Amino acid sequence: MPIRPENKDRYPGDWPAISLAAKEAAGWRCACTGQCGRGTHPGRCPNRHGQAAYGTGTTVVLTTAHLNHQPEDVRPDNLVVMCAGCHLHHDRAHHRVTAALTRAADLAAAGQLALEAVVDLAVPTEPALPPALPAAPATVHDEPLPFFTHSNSTETTEVHP
Repeated sequence: MPIRPENKDRYPGDWPAISLAAKEAAGWRCACTGQCGRGTHPGRCPNRHGQAAYGTGTTVVLTTAHLNHQPEDVRPDNLVVMCAGCHLHHDRAHHRVTAALTRAADLAAAGQLALEAVVDLAVPTEPALPPALPAAPATVHDEPLPFFTHSNSTETTEVHP
């Protein structure tokens, strides 16, 4: 995917080499195994760079996708080589949000809309995680370890030798 000029500074200087290495490691084949959410290919996508795409026949162009949509994050487990179709589908929700923000900024600049009102509606929030379960008491040979705080008590059991 082309890098938008306003995002260019978010990519590391060696991004072309990182992306090329990822494509070579993937054997110049789309490495999407369902991350795109299209549901059109069981297992790994069959599209290969420069070949005809399945379903459309257009020429496949491989891209390197950031699973978390953060160009600064180039950890190997965050990067997946994808054909343009898989990459676009993977990014669809992210594109909807950024498009809404761009439209809102344009309207706000024209004096038509308060940007803050749209940002609150357009930017998804992370789901709240349930509280962590209390840890099981730490023991050695079925004996509680010293300085263990019991989850249903505020007292601390202290053992001195």
